[in-house]
Amino acid sequence: MQKTSFWKAGHTPTLLAAFFYFDLSFMVWVLLGPLAIQISKDLGLTAAQKGLVVATPLLAGALLRIVMGVLVDHLKPKKAGLIGQLVVLAGLCWAWLGNLHSYEQLLFLGVILGVAGSAFAVALPLASRWYPPEHQGTALGIAGAGNSGTAFAALFAPALAIAFGWQNVFGLALIPLIVALSVYLIFAKDAPGSAPSKSLAEYLAVLKDKDAWWFMFFYSVTFGGFSGLASSLTIYFNTQYGLNPVTAGYFTAACVFAGSLVRPLGGRVADRIGGIKTLSVMYSIAAAFLFIAATGLQSAAGAVVVFVFAMLALGTGNGAVFQLVPQRFRKEMGVMTGLVGMAGGIGGFYLAASMGYSRQITGSYQLGLSIFASLAIIALIGLSLVKKRWRTTWGSAAMTTAKI
Repeated sequence: MQKTSFWKAGHTPTLLAAFFYFDLSFMVWVLLGPLAIQISKDLGLTAAQKGLVVATPLLAGALLRIVMGVLVDHLKPKKAGLIGQLVVLAGLCWAWLGNLHSYEQLLFLGVILGVAGSAFAVALPLASRWYPPEHQGTALGIAGAGNSGTAFAALFAPALAIAFGWQNVFGLALIPLIVALSVYLIFAKDAPGSAPSKSLAEYLAVLKDKDAWWFMFFYSVTFGGFSGLASSLTIYFNTQYGLNPVTAGYFTAACVFAGSLVRPLGGRVADRIGGIKTLSVMYSIAAAFLFIAATGLQSAAGAVVVFVFAMLALGTGNGAVFQLVPQRFRKEMGVMTGLVGMAGGIGGFYLAASMGYSRQITGSYQLGLSIFASLAIIALIGLSLVKKRWRTTWGSAAMTTAKI
């Protein structure tokens, strides 16, 4: 069977609009991480409180991805994304014009910013439904590269906070977000022939399938590692090496850019050699470098190099997971994107929170990083247990044109 070239197979304006919408949403989602140093100085937060402040948007975003996944299947992706974006814009206005003077108010803001994190459950189905099986990895890799927005937050937020005050950063964030919404409304289109909406029982039915749980676990490690580090590394570089907020933000941005920009490559490689093989290699690399990071490197430059390699592996793994998901759950892509994305956000919440508690209880980040590296090893073992069954059932050549 002759395959259609990627750029002729789907709808490029929708793909790029989904990427842009996702990118700016993720920038807002992790905004509290790069601002945490200045915020904690003003409000006197402990290490554990800092960890929970930056982790709360990750958990809220994770849980809200289920809600957004349901909306995607009932209202179609474009309308669901519009609703989410309007909520985020209202939340940013409240943060900018209101008074954030307490730890509890910051946690509430974290919940609102979690809505931006749920954009994941919109952007991926919006792009996925336009593309055939053999191009799913590439399409979802490009759309999913919107997680590079987390790097923009680390790159610009600390310097803007110093220049204008950290609370005004929420107001400044409205500008690019409104631009992204305009592009989204003009260029994004829902794919024709989308699956009909499902009842709540049908949504819950997918959880009876053990493959759904495997994908959720695999993504909790790859995306959990990526998002958890993206939210925590500014604090890590400041606390561990005494870097000022701006420099710590630049170091974090370098790590995050590495992890986000290779996501399309992960999808592309998975399309070529199979998602299982790609994931197996990436889990091994991620575990190795996270264990190295846990040793507590002497120099910040050395730590950047180690985290860049860890993020490269995690980012590539993100693309590989979402090369596999549409092959197994094509008709349930909306709800599966929500479920798998939720698991990824929970993994990020765990890593960010555990690093804060690890620092407060033990005086170092070693325990938090070591446990997460161990989870990557467990994921590698889990993948080895399912790969034969996957390749001989839904992933067989008789069932799909994609490589599994």
